[in-house]
Amino acid sequence: MRGTGLCIVLAIVTIGIYAIVWFVKVHGEMKRHSGQGIGGGLAFVLAFFVGFVIPYVTSHEVGGLYERAGREKPVSATTGLWYFPGSLIIVGPIVWFVKTNGALNEYWRSVGAS
Repeated sequence: MRGTGLCIVLAIVTIGIYAIVWFVKVHGEMKRHSGQGIGGGLAFVLAFFVGFVIPYVTSHEVGGLYERAGREKPVSATTGLWYFPGSLIIVGPIVWFVKTNGALNEYWRSVGAS
């Protein structure tokens, strides 16, 4: 679990480098946990080379964790629309991150993470 505010600050302070680290770690953890998804390596490639795609994939995979657990998905690939074209209203990526990271943290809590 990662604090949303701290992640946002780290992404700003590192000029986006932490955002790539976050994508790699999150996708690696989801793949290890569920056995499905793109994993950290492909997440790095997507985040580095076609960064506008990875928010859609991330929200989709977080929603998939819920779906496989038989729960309603709080986020999906359409949540990625907050990132792009949401970036045109400046706060869109922040809304996307708050929703996606919050859903991921809630999922990890539900399976016993602290």
